[in-house]
Amino acid sequence: MTSRPRIVLFGPFDRHNLGDLLFAQVVRALLPKRDLGYAGLARCDLRALGGVATQALSELIQDQAPLNLIHAGGETLSCEAWEAAAMLLPPEDARAAAARYAMATPDEQQRWAKTQLGIDLRAPYVLPKQLFHRPGVFVHNAVGGIALAERGPDFQTEVAASLRSADFVGVRDHMSQATLARHGVSAVLMPDAAVMVQALFGARIALHAQTGEAARVRAACAAGYVAAQFSLDFADAATLRALAAALDQLHLQTGFTIVLFRAGAAPLHDDLAMYRSLAARMHHKPLIFESLQVWDICTLIAHSRLFCGSSLHGRIVALAYGLPRVSVPPPTLVPGQASKIAAMIETWEPDHRATLAEMNGLAHAAQLALSLAPASQQALAASLCAHYQAGFRQWHALLE
Repeated sequence: MTSRPRIVLFGPFDRHNLGDLLFAQVVRALLPKRDLGYAGLARCDLRALGGVATQALSELIQDQAPLNLIHAGGETLSCEAWEAAAMLLPPEDARAAAARYAMATPDEQQRWAKTQLGIDLRAPYVLPKQLFHRPGVFVHNAVGGIALAERGPDFQTEVAASLRSADFVGVRDHMSQATLARHGVSAVLMPDAAVMVQALFGARIALHAQTGEAARVRAACAAGYVAAQFSLDFADAATLRALAAALDQLHLQTGFTIVLFRAGAAPLHDDLAMYRSLAARMHHKPLIFESLQVWDICTLIAHSRLFCGSSLHGRIVALAYGLPRVSVPPPTLVPGQASKIAAMIETWEPDHRATLAEMNGLAHAAQLALSLAPASQQALAASLCAHYQAGFRQWHALLE
C-alpha cells in the first residue's frame, strides 16, 4: 500500500506576525489527522510564541519524497524576494537593507535576495511545481495580492505561471481575484483563514484569559478597554502627536482604557519604543501589553470592547468574535498595506466602510462601530466562517 504524500504548510511562519502565525494554526487544526511539516524562507522556531518550527525552503526543495504543498495564506502574491529577505534580518540590518534595496534596480534586488534566501524566485511565496522533485497537490489558501498589478512585468509573469501550475488557488478579496483573472488565472474567493479563530480556538483563548498578562489587563480595566495597535509607519513625531490626540479623544468618548499591543514584532512592524513615545504624548495613560504570545494577543483582542489599529489581522480577530473594530491606514501608505484592509472590507463587510478612518476620524468611526448591533456582528462572523469552510472543503478534497 502506497503511503500518502507528505503535506507541508508554507508561509512566512519564520517571523513574528499575528496573521502569518495564525494561518499555520488554522490549517493545522483543520487537518488534525495528517502529519504536517512547516516551511518558511528560513529555518526558525517560534513555538514558544504560539507559532511553529519551520524548515528553510532552500532545504525543502532538496527533498526527494512526494510532497503536497499548502500556501497557508497572507499577502503572498505581491511580496518580492528582496522585501522578504529584508524581513528576516535583525531589525537594524532590516532597516538598512530595506532603505538600500528599495532604490536598487530589479536585477540588483534579485541578486541580493538570491544570496540571502538560497533560491532564485522573484515571488518566493508563490512556488511553482517544477521547483520540486516530486510535487503533488499545490494549494493557495485564501492568499492576497493587492499590489500585484503594480509589480514589474517579469514579477507578474512569474506569479501567473506559478499559479497556473497549482491545483487550487483561493484568494481573499475581489481585487486580487480580478488581477489574477486578467492574467488568465481562475481563483476561488474565500475569506482570510483567520476568520476561523473563534470557531477553532475559542476554548483555548478563553483559558488564556484566566492567567498571565491578559488577565492582569482585564482586572485593571473594569470599565473595558480598547485593544489598539499601530505599526512603525506611525512613528514620526508629528504622526505620534496626532495619534495621541486621537486616542485621548477616543478615551474621553468611551471611558475605555487604551491598551497598546503589538500584532507583529518582525522588523518594520510594531515596536515597544514607539508605544512608549506615544504614551508619553497622551494625557490619558494607556497600558502597554508586552506579550508576543499569539494566544495572549488573540485573548487581548477577544476580551476588548473595541479594536482599533493598522493591523489587518487585529481587525479580523475582532471580526471573528463579532466585536466593534476600526481600521486606521498608515499616514504614509506602504504599497498594498492600506488597500488590503480596504479590499477586505469592500469584499466581506461592505456595510462597515465607515470603520476605515484616518486618525482624525478615529473617534467618530469608533462611535459608529460601537453602535452596530451585536447580533448582526455575530451573524457576519458565522457567515464568513461558512464561506471559508466552503473553500477549504474544495481544496481538502484534492488531498484525499
